[in-house]
Amino acid sequence: MPLQLDDAQATSLKLFVVLSKAYKAISEQVIKDVKQYGLSPSEFMILEVLYTKRRIPLQQIGEKILVTSGSVTYNIDKLEKKQLLRRVPCREDRRVIYAEITEAGDEFLSQIFPDHAVTVHHLMEGISLTEQEAAIALLKKLGKSVKPG
Repeated sequence: MPLQLDDAQATSLKLFVVLSKAYKAISEQVIKDVKQYGLSPSEFMILEVLYTKRRIPLQQIGEKILVTSGSVTYNIDKLEKKQLLRRVPCREDRRVIYAEITEAGDEFLSQIFPDHAVTVHHLMEGISLTEQEAAIALLKKLGKSVKPG
């Protein structure tokens, strides 16, 4: 016997599926775009955070880009080898280490980011600017309404 759902439950499940499919479709294209620059999505997000913040404690990066601390360390190592960022010890607290974008990292992101922004913009053109703003507001509201646990 099929599971019986009320209309609200069915709509909630449909929203989840549609949201997941939309995220997957967009995410696949963004990943493809980022990879053409020789970066993983996590590396790109770390550089993007550093591009705007300039310097940030390593432990805060995971919170900003929603990845695990192990993944952050791995990607910081890769970006450091590429000389796009450097680790800088905090003078006031030896337990804190900052990630700081290098001049090479700054130049690299300055070159690729405008094209990346155009790509993302094109991916969002399926809905109007007004619809995008409404979607942002609704998705923020939805995310904030979720209680952990």
